[in-house]
Amino acid sequence: MLKPSPAQSSDTLPRGVWVLGFVSLLMDTSSELIHSLLPMFMVTVLGASALQVGWIEGLAEATALIVKVFSGVLSDFLGKRKGLAIFGYGLAALTKPLFALAPTLGVVFAARMLDRVGKGVRGAPRDALVADLTPPEYRGAAFGLRQALDAVGATLGPLLAVGLMLLWADQFQAAFWVAVIPAAASIALLAFGLKEPPQAKTGVKPRTNPIRRENLRRLNRAYWWVAGIGALITLARFSEAFLVLQAQHVGVVIALVPLTLVVMNLTFSLSAYPCGRLADHVSRRALLIIGLAVLAAADLLLATVSTWWAVFLGMALWGLHLGLTQGLLAAMVADAAPGDLRGTAFGFFNLVCGVATLFASVIAGLLWDRIGPAATFGAAAGFCALAIIALMIRRKPRLNAAQG
Repeated sequence: MLKPSPAQSSDTLPRGVWVLGFVSLLMDTSSELIHSLLPMFMVTVLGASALQVGWIEGLAEATALIVKVFSGVLSDFLGKRKGLAIFGYGLAALTKPLFALAPTLGVVFAARMLDRVGKGVRGAPRDALVADLTPPEYRGAAFGLRQALDAVGATLGPLLAVGLMLLWADQFQAAFWVAVIPAAASIALLAFGLKEPPQAKTGVKPRTNPIRRENLRRLNRAYWWVAGIGALITLARFSEAFLVLQAQHVGVVIALVPLTLVVMNLTFSLSAYPCGRLADHVSRRALLIIGLAVLAAADLLLATVSTWWAVFLGMALWGLHLGLTQGLLAAMVADAAPGDLRGTAFGFFNLVCGVATLFASVIAGLLWDRIGPAATFGAAAGFCALAIIALMIRRKPRLNAAQG
């Protein structure tokens, strides 16, 4: 049931939220240009197996999420977040030329790990900045907007990849060089376009170690419930590299494979902000269940129908799932955590999800190599079912007064 609240629109969101959204847009354009081609580059050019792709992607994504613990804790301790965000975006930008120069799988692995370390350093401080900038009643919309702009970048990147691969006759590394440009632009926008809010500081309280026992005890049952649900959802959602490999597996030509990610991210970008606004007014647990049901439908479709149209439809459903759940989970973490521990809360949330990401991607690669793609997507649908059951049988702790 809808709950009464003040009228709100995107115009009510602070300028800094928009700046952070466009920073994400530019960096995701750069990253997704590379990532939409990288699994095929590893398999077709460097001779990697699906299990090796799973290990590389799983370790890389898990590293990003685990590093967020330290960057989140450090941002809370320092009482400042922007500097860490700039360092993280800068490190990611510096790795882009490594992909273009990579002669072996080892170099790709090193570049991927450094890129994800950069993502890990920036992630928790950036999310905490969004929370610091935004009143509690608008946080669902704020995180939804940032996710939507992030997804616009994730749409533009694969589109650029398609155009460049057609223009340069499937020259992977030439296309990778173009990714340097939007990455550099994102750093400039963050450095000169965002003023850090005073809310990011610890105020009059003396700064203490955020991971001292007495501080960690302030992360209550409501917070750890959100973290546990986030881990279950992550197990159901392995690396997007396997979506790219599935498109190639069913016969989509290499130059057009990134279009599948365009479909996914376009759906994500169109749904993230409306779903974020909706999350400020309705049951968040109900939205999570709907999002998981959509992901299960996508997995079952990809597991049972091996045609190009099924891949594109499955990608669209996957994107809708992301729109329903990504900003929502971030808003739930922000609501459940004390203001001076938000960076730490986002960090530990991502640590839990990082471990789950590694398991999910390794399991996906192992099933792909030993049984086939259908087993990979079928297992993911099974994890969706487990997460839905967990949400339905356990009452959610009260997150805040607004949520009821």
